[in-house]
Amino acid sequence: MSAGRILPVVVSHAADAAFTAGLRAFFAYRDLGIRHVTGGKVGAHVIRAVPGAGSHPVWHTHDLGFQMVYVLRGWVRFEYEGVGEVLLTAGSMVHQPPGIRHREVAHSDDVEMLEITLPAEFRTEEAEAPG
Repeated sequence: MSAGRILPVVVSHAADAAFTAGLRAFFAYRDLGIRHVTGGKVGAHVIRAVPGAGSHPVWHTHDLGFQMVYVLRGWVRFEYEGVGEVLLTAGSMVHQPPGIRHREVAHSDDVEMLEITLPAEFRTEEAEAPG
């Protein structure tokens, strides 16, 4: 057994899930409880579309060290500075490098994604479109 503090086990069941408003009004967010046991070092949540709410593509950046999105169902289209549009479908993953300008262009009404960030809380700023 390693020395040091042992973090509590976190279990989150879909049947008990609560989705709340978050960063984007057209998405609902389910916090998986990781931020609490890591002291805010890691965030993990499930994001799903708000039925009938279309996307509002706005270029922006995040001030964080790590961001990964994994599509659980449906599809989502992102656009990245220097890359262009990327279509992600169920089973697709994208690592969004720190500070990259990007925007969510469109998504299916049934999209559901797992997002992991370091840290859990981070600043988001609107940005000008890449030239």
